[in-house]
Amino acid sequence: MHNILDIHLTQKILEDNDQLALHNREHFDEEGITAFNFMSAPGAGKTTLIIELIKALKNQFACAVIEGDMVGELDTKRMKDADINAFQISTGKACHLDASMVARLLHEQSFDGTDILFLENVGNLVCPAEFALGEHVNVVLLSVSEGDDKPFKYPVIFQKCDAVVLTKCDLLPHVDFSIERAKSFLKDLNPDAAVFEVVAGKRPYSNNQFDQLVAWLSEKGKSFQK
Repeated sequence: MHNILDIHLTQKILEDNDQLALHNREHFDEEGITAFNFMSAPGAGKTTLIIELIKALKNQFACAVIEGDMVGELDTKRMKDADINAFQISTGKACHLDASMVARLLHEQSFDGTDILFLENVGNLVCPAEFALGEHVNVVLLSVSEGDDKPFKYPVIFQKCDAVVLTKCDLLPHVDFSIERAKSFLKDLNPDAAVFEVVAGKRPYSNNQFDQLVAWLSEKGKSFQK
């Protein structure tokens, strides 16, 4: 009986979250904002990548960031130090952003003039996949230092994403990570997901596909705007 109750409560929580996520999505659509939800395990390079992406996109789009962390504002400070419009959500004990947290911020802060909003989720490969935020596009980062089996072990987050960014590819000579094996798992789970290989967003590495990622984000950004 207890297990059935837990299941019903979980379903209710997710249903309520989905309804509020739809409200957030309507807000974004009314404001002409394209929202990208960036998810990954801790340390995959989300903050660095987003900063570099905004630098590359700033001539086309006005960008802002909602920064989700359990505690502290270190990443938000990094954003602001890079002259990026950034807003902090501290989730406390919650290991993910949810739609209600985003909704409260949307009612407290003005995002007028924003074209692209990056939602940097809490570092976690499980919970963020279950809680929609109202985003238009989901992006998952996978660092090569984490292992190429992560899509197999954490399928839900990779099944629900629109793109996977393999980060820190300059470490490939030093880690046990097969790009082809990772892509094979991804293809089985989500054959429509775009895959990019970058060095946490920075350009110097010869096999870096950062420019392709920028072009993909730009296309997505335009496609959801009025």
